[in-house]
Amino acid sequence: MDRFAAMSVFARVVELGSFARAADRLELSTSAVSRHVADLESHLHTRLLNRTTRKLSLTEGGHAFYERCVQVLADLEEAEQAAARTSLVPRGTLKLTCGQSFGLLHLVPAMAEYLARNPEVKFDVSLSDRVVDLVEEGFDLGVRIGALGPANLIARKLGETRLMACASRAYLEKHGTPQVPGDLVNHNCVTYAYVPDSNLWRFRGPDGAERTVTVSGNLHANNGDLLTQAAVNGIGIVYEPDFIVGPALAARQVVRLLEGWEPAPLGIYAVYASRKHLSAKVRSFVDFLAERFVT
Repeated sequence: MDRFAAMSVFARVVELGSFARAADRLELSTSAVSRHVADLESHLHTRLLNRTTRKLSLTEGGHAFYERCVQVLADLEEAEQAAARTSLVPRGTLKLTCGQSFGLLHLVPAMAEYLARNPEVKFDVSLSDRVVDLVEEGFDLGVRIGALGPANLIARKLGETRLMACASRAYLEKHGTPQVPGDLVNHNCVTYAYVPDSNLWRFRGPDGAERTVTVSGNLHANNGDLLTQAAVNGIGIVYEPDFIVGPALAARQVVRLLEGWEPAPLGIYAVYASRKHLSAKVRSFVDFLAERFVT
């Protein structure tokens, strides 16, 4: 008896609730399907299915065996796909979405290097700071900071970033420098649209305790680069990831505030809809990003 074949037939009978429907789907005779299940029951010395003229139902042992069958068959399929992937060449168009700032600063250089290695791949890229519905809008892959979106997405961590509070020297000379997060209530804080509770800024103190401050200000926008430039021009205090405020800090256009009050880091993730039948272009690009960014 081919146990894997018998397990596959048994699982399909359970899924479809009928020997005849399973036979049709598997392109076997009904008697062959019945024989597979009978051989499996004989091998296990237990009845797996209760059969009546009207319906099939799993026995207690059959239910337990079915759950393990599904897992074993899924593992086998994944192993076969993994072996097959070694001979697959990434090709075709990869539709990708990413936040604007991270896309321009980090994704474009990564794509240039990846395309040099994989000339049969093309990219169709949409830069947007909103959380895009990958399935609804037909994207193969997204790169996200912090929020992953729907729970049914598969996520692979690429790295981390930290939020930093920054302001220009001109602003601080005029309004003073906050020493602790609570001081921010007396400052003009520019806020970012695409986060929940954008007026709630969270910090973690030297003691490890979380602090949440309700801030307010005269500028609210959906782009972190715009908010950083607002801080550079003295409008107020910005609270953005280090990869956005980093260039302004390096150029001494702003200074970092509240050092020692670092919030928990935000993950940077590659997200996609399903592991099953993942194309070579998506898998290889995710692997490439992981090798490039994970430290």
